[in-house]
Amino acid sequence: MQDWVAGLFLSGHGAGNAIVVITVVAVLGLALGEVRIGPVRLGIAGPLFVGLALGHLGLRVDPEIRDFAQNFGLILFVYAIGVTVGPGFFEAFRRDGAVLNGMAAGIVLLGALVAVGLYEIVGLPLEVVVGIFSGGTTNTPSLAAGGQMLTALHASPAQLVSPGLGYAVAYPFGVVGILLTMGLLRRLCRVDIATEAQQWASERQQATPPLATMSIEVRNVASVGLRVRYVPGPNLLGTTISRILHDGVQDIAHPDDVLHVGDVVLAVGPADRLAELRDMLGMEAPVRLQPMESPLKARRMVVTRRKALGLTIADLQLRSTYNVAITRLIRSGVELVPDAQVRLKFGDYLLGVGEEANLKVVAGLLGNETTAMQFPQIIPIFLGLLLGALIGSIPIYVPGVPAPISLGLAGGPVIAAILLSRVGSIGPLVWHVQPGVVHTLREIGVTVFMACVGVNAGRSFVATLLNGDGVLWMACGAVLTLLPILLMGLFGRLFLKVNFLTLCGVLAGSMTDPPALAFANALVPSQAQATAYAAVYPLTMCLRILAPQIILALLWATG
Repeated sequence: MQDWVAGLFLSGHGAGNAIVVITVVAVLGLALGEVRIGPVRLGIAGPLFVGLALGHLGLRVDPEIRDFAQNFGLILFVYAIGVTVGPGFFEAFRRDGAVLNGMAAGIVLLGALVAVGLYEIVGLPLEVVVGIFSGGTTNTPSLAAGGQMLTALHASPAQLVSPGLGYAVAYPFGVVGILLTMGLLRRLCRVDIATEAQQWASERQQATPPLATMSIEVRNVASVGLRVRYVPGPNLLGTTISRILHDGVQDIAHPDDVLHVGDVVLAVGPADRLAELRDMLGMEAPVRLQPMESPLKARRMVVTRRKALGLTIADLQLRSTYNVAITRLIRSGVELVPDAQVRLKFGDYLLGVGEEANLKVVAGLLGNETTAMQFPQIIPIFLGLLLGALIGSIPIYVPGVPAPISLGLAGGPVIAAILLSRVGSIGPLVWHVQPGVVHTLREIGVTVFMACVGVNAGRSFVATLLNGDGVLWMACGAVLTLLPILLMGLFGRLFLKVNFLTLCGVLAGSMTDPPALAFANALVPSQAQATAYAAVYPLTMCLRILAPQIILALLWATG
């Protein structure tokens, strides 16, 4: 019995031993990660600390099997991150502007400069600095990227273990430090949270007003005889005309329909733009078209058919062929006026207006199979992983850098996922991955990765913490956590006049720290924090993956 237990947990040989150790660490670590102290919990760092403890007690995994499991978990994790951030990566710069992303990039740059300063001034080993840089910012892909670069630079086995040790030492204050910084900024800047929330909501409503409907009666002489296609619509006002009432008969509005005195049209768009359209056409009608008895119905349909992907609403010719008008488009939870040139993506929801029989036909053209949203295509996932591994292996030669930089398994899959999310589909292959599947891939991948890192580093963690430079590492990690976000937070608030709730979202996003976002969300019910977090997260993640590789490439030869 004793030999059997020792073989499963302590031998460090065979696949059975590896599976048992990794799963035990995963189960205990995930349970530990759920323990909450106030707004803070370890989360996915739980498997790391359990792995450190059990590794210290003697649990072992065969090095080759451990390396494979660690890297495969890594590629699943970062690919899932890429899928998550991909759809909004490019839009974030246009929608939320360069200011927030510039602040987040500044935090990453300041952190990298502080890390280099710790190496030069304090004299910490470079591989330890990379681990502290990752742990002080609670960024696991950064740790993985540093490890990948160290492998490419032919670091020794002891040096390959050091980033995990530095990460574990710096991580606890990395979680707590950003919360302290938010509180300190609030006190220093004398922020009224309720006022900040009200100001943000007012500004947001002006920037992205909700869609409304208005029944407009044609009265202006200048509009009589005008065809619907020439009425200022999506291009000028951001509105669309979906129905028309002529001689008591309500029908879908077609581009070639001619407006007559007394006609009533139903328009969809922001309220202020509808008012402009009303002034152009005539007056708000005393009757509303939607409640009127009519054969026209409204139906919500989801785009799931492969042949519809990549087509524009104009390509489908729904008005001319099926007498169906598309009045709204919902993408990633955002309601939009359906511009005729917008290309459809898997999972888009369209609101169509027409007769029931025609709506049924159009629904078939779009797919409208909700079950397709539940079952992923497996081939595109593996093709994405393959493309990510290929991209990650491409050497990037930078002038003045002695060793080529590569994105590795920590960066290549992120870039691949972002690009594929942008493409959407190629022939029968759809790159959309359901949110539940993405979450599962991400959690399994990062759990296996952290468990392997913890078990490997556990043999030397306690000795380093108690007998080595553990206290110094902790102090350096605290400096690396606090200094960049405090300086940029003060700059953003005092000089850029950024809304405090938005600023909290930027700080949490720049650290890619969900607990920090949860803490910020608890300040007041508002979407400001999550909106800013989502805006800066994609760029920040890519920069944090690249930063340790650049630091190592520049300084390794001089170390």
